[in-house]
Amino acid sequence: SGSIIVCVMLQRLSRTPELQPLFLLSVSDLLLALCWLIGAALFSTHCSSLNKHCYHLHTVEQILYMASFFFTLNYVWNLYTAIREKYLSCSNGYPTAASCRCVDSECVCRLIPVMLMTPVFIQGNISQCQANSSEPYRCLLMHTGALFRTSDQLQPTTACRWLRTCCIAIFLATFLLTLLSIIVLMVKARRIYRRAVTSHGYLGNEQRTAFRVMDRRMLLYPLVFILCWGPAVGLAFLLEVKPSAGQGWAVVALYISQAFTSASQGFLNCLVYGWTRARLRRAGRMVLSRDVDTQTPLLRSQKTRGYQTLRTVG
Repeated sequence: SGSIIVCVMLQRLSRTPELQPLFLLSVSDLLLALCWLIGAALFSTHCSSLNKHCYHLHTVEQILYMASFFFTLNYVWNLYTAIREKYLSCSNGYPTAASCRCVDSECVCRLIPVMLMTPVFIQGNISQCQANSSEPYRCLLMHTGALFRTSDQLQPTTACRWLRTCCIAIFLATFLLTLLSIIVLMVKARRIYRRAVTSHGYLGNEQRTAFRVMDRRMLLYPLVFILCWGPAVGLAFLLEVKPSAGQGWAVVALYISQAFTSASQGFLNCLVYGWTRARLRRAGRMVLSRDVDTQTPLLRSQKTRGYQTLRTVG
C-alpha cells in the first residue's frame, strides 16, 4: 500500500479520477495495518489500562476494515462507470461529460463506518465492556472472542453481549454487501465491455485477448476479497451461531488462517488493484526515470553497466 501511495503522491495523481479510488483504498489498508501493528506492540506490554486501550483499538480497526470494504467497492464502481462511459461515448460518437461520482462515493465510504460504529463505541464505554476483555491476546487482529474459555474468565454483561453481536452482524453484513456488489458490477462491466468491443462487427486476436483479461479480472477481484476475509467471516459466523464449536479444530484452523489472510489484504490489494493498472505502472516508471535523471553521470554509468550485466546473465 505504501508503494502505491508514494508513487501516486510523487506524480501528483492522487486527485485524478482514475487513480483516486486506488489511492484511498491504499490509505485505508495502510491505516488498518498500522492499527494491527499497534495491537501487536500492546500485546507484549503490561499496564492497568490495557483492556481499555485494546477495546478502543478494536473499534477503530472495525471502522477501518469496513472503510476498506467500501473503498474496494468504490474502486470497482469507478471501474464499471468508466467502462460504461467509454461505451456510451463510442456508441454516441462524442465523449460523455465527466461526472462527480468520486466525491459522493468517497463521502459515503468515510461516513458509513463511522456512523455505524459510533453508537457501539459510546454504549460500550457506558456499559464498561472493556472490563470484560480479559484474554491475553485481546489486542491481536480482529477481536472475535476467546478461543478456549476458562472457568475464571469474566462473563460479559447482557449489554456487552448485545454489542458484540451487533459488531459481528455489522461485519458480516458489510462483507456480504461488498462481495455481492463486486460480483454484480463486474458481471455488468463484462457485458458492457463485450458489447462495446463487438459493436464494430470484427473480432480478432486482440479483441479475444481483451476478453480474456476482462474475464480474469471478473474472477480475480471477488476471489481476492474472499481469500482475505473468508476465514474471518467464517470464524465470526461460526462462533456467533454455534459458540460451542469453539473447542473444535476447525475453529483453531480459522483462527490461524485469518492471521495470514486478513493481514495480507493490503499486499494483495496492492498487486491486484494497483500494479495491474497501466497508468500506475507508467507513473512508477516515471518516478524511476526521474531518479535516474537526478543522479551523477558516474552513478548512471554504473547502473547501465549493472543492467547490461544482468541482461547478459539472463
